[in-house]
Amino acid sequence: MKIQKQQAMRTVLYGLAPLCLAAIYFFGWRFLAVLAVVGIAGLASEAIMAKRYGYKITESVFVSCTLFALSLPPTIPLWIAALGIAFGIIFAKMIFGGFGKNIFNPAITARAFVYISFGFPLTGKFIGNATDLSWFPAGFGAWISKADSVSSATPLVTHDVPVLRLLFGLTSGSFGETCAVLILLGGLYIIYKKAANWRIVAAGLASFLLLQAIFWAGGIPIATSNGLIRPDNPLVAVLSGSFLLAAFFMITDPVSASQSTNTGRWIYGLMFGLLTVLIRTFSTWVEGTTFAILLCNMFAPLLDTLLKGAKKKKGGA
Repeated sequence: MKIQKQQAMRTVLYGLAPLCLAAIYFFGWRFLAVLAVVGIAGLASEAIMAKRYGYKITESVFVSCTLFALSLPPTIPLWIAALGIAFGIIFAKMIFGGFGKNIFNPAITARAFVYISFGFPLTGKFIGNATDLSWFPAGFGAWISKADSVSSATPLVTHDVPVLRLLFGLTSGSFGETCAVLILLGGLYIIYKKAANWRIVAAGLASFLLLQAIFWAGGIPIATSNGLIRPDNPLVAVLSGSFLLAAFFMITDPVSASQSTNTGRWIYGLMFGLLTVLIRTFSTWVEGTTFAILLCNMFAPLLDTLLKGAKKKKGGA
């Protein structure tokens, strides 16, 4: 089986490597089992489709599998993880013609599929961080963290996690979304290596912080299962959930994002930040990044076409 090498994809994997180690430290060695199952299922799905239709297998499949595994909760059943990535690779990537032709991000499509189809395992079965029991070996000494009982008490639900705990990953959540420091370091690394465009990230962060600050300052009430609450302050909001992981590693996807013009990159990032805040605030979905990315993916081709058309008209005028 021949796999096409892609240096940019390898760079992204290097940026994700610290998050994979952190996932083991915070939640236990079960992360490796999830990553292995997802990797095998994802590669097999791409290989079957590639052989049937003559497509190429690319190293981007490993990025999709790693991002998907990092986006899952520690207690996710392995069969759901396998089914999710198979759906994402086949229906968001390979049916469009393989790498370079897909409209939607395969990893986030896989997450949306399991998020909608298997709601409780994805939203109601989080576990405590292993560091709550000991700093070392923490998760390195357990198959899965035994801290606290199974619950849904993630920062996006409780709204009461201190900033320092969010920065250093000392909270519950999905495998790869808790440690903001490592996400920032990995994200800055792939930007430095030009595997991700800084304009998309900057626009996403700026628009998210601005709209969240407006809602927070205005005291717009958010309806939750515990009644109406005030929106989180912008710093807590940006560090909670999967926003940072998505902002650096998912919306910067070279295929499904608007990448043909710098103006398109700014608009695309702007859309992502605004949509994430709007979905978090006004919908029943606590985490807004999944659907925000898919909506942005949907409009990226139209955005590119309009901007390139406008540029041609301006040049011909």
